Amino acid sequence: MQTLRHTLFLLKKEILLEWRSKYAFNGVLLYIVSTVFVCYISFNLSAGFTSSTGYPLVWNVLFWIIMLFAAVNAIAKSFLQEGKSRMLYYYSIASPQAIILAKIIYNVLLMTLLSVLTLLVYSLFFVNTVGDGLYYFIVVLLGSISFATVFTMIAAVAAKAGNGGTLMAVLSFPIIIPVILLLIKTSKIAMDGLERSFGYANIGILCAVNVMVVAASLILFPYLWQD
Repeated sequence: MQTLRHTLFLLKKEILLEWRSKYAFNGVLLYIVSTVFVCYISFNLSAGFTSSTGYPLVWNVLFWIIMLFAAVNAIAKSFLQEGKSRMLYYYSIASPQAIILAKIIYNVLLMTLLSVLTLLVYSLFFVNTVGDGLYYFIVVLLGSISFATVFTMIAAVAAKAGNGGTLMAVLSFPIIIPVILLLIKTSKIAMDGLERSFGYANIGILCAVNVMVVAASLILFPYLWQD
């Protein structure tokens, strides 16, 4: 019960700090809009992107590439921006489980909001050919949760080990690539308007990955915290 109270308190702190500065949100939103616009200008000069055969596949893959880099930009500084004095203060008022849970929940909320905005902006610039819009939207939300959980854990490890940016890229590669492949395959089912049951196995795997990552964060973060 105390851990839950501390988690809610720290989550409120994260939201208030972001609301005042809007550093992560505005920066990532600018990246999303500018990237989508550049892609729109570039691919409109290419006849291959507008062809009926290759358009849905490229539309889907490009969307997840944008989402991937948006997640990295939004979550990479989750722990790197925390100074030693502030971390010492957290150590005196809350448990490490509450801190990592607050970070994960905050990043999940941030990525969910950014993913919805990305999908809206993306659909404005490019013709939306999704066959099952609701199913695709559910996959996008699940992908946002997956990005948030994985990158939050890796950001915590990288921040404690030093040289956070480089180490985060190295550590995240073997974990995030299978997640990206699953998301592309599952969202492709929604793009083609196929039976939803074809993607249930992939969704189950993604949910299992999220549960394992959160469990590993709760187990490992206290040891990083004591360092």
